[in-house]
Amino acid sequence: MDTEHLVNMLIEACDNKRAEEIMKFDVSDTSSVTDCYLICHGSSDRQVQAIADEVMDVCKENDLDFLVEGYKDAKWILLDVNNVVVHVFHKPEREYYNLERLFKHGERVEV
Repeated sequence: MDTEHLVNMLIEACDNKRAEEIMKFDVSDTSSVTDCYLICHGSSDRQVQAIADEVMDVCKENDLDFLVEGYKDAKWILLDVNNVVVHVFHKPEREYYNLERLFKHGERVEV
């Protein structure tokens, strides 16, 4: 599956659970770790887990391998799916860590 198709599927999964301020950063030209980062947030621990669950369900439906970190605490869940990394934050943690500032060299794409 190409990266753009995967990214669109993951964005749709986040949007299905009403993730807020979904941002895509294309870092394919500047990173050897991944091609793209997605960042979004939810307003409660339960919503953050629901967003992550939806992303994992989409991965399972499409036979994609993924890794998950932070699910239990639901403050910052990281999902590594092939060449896309999805960060799902609880809103206060997103504001505190402000990951967007790290990707200033990546192409920010509003979704």
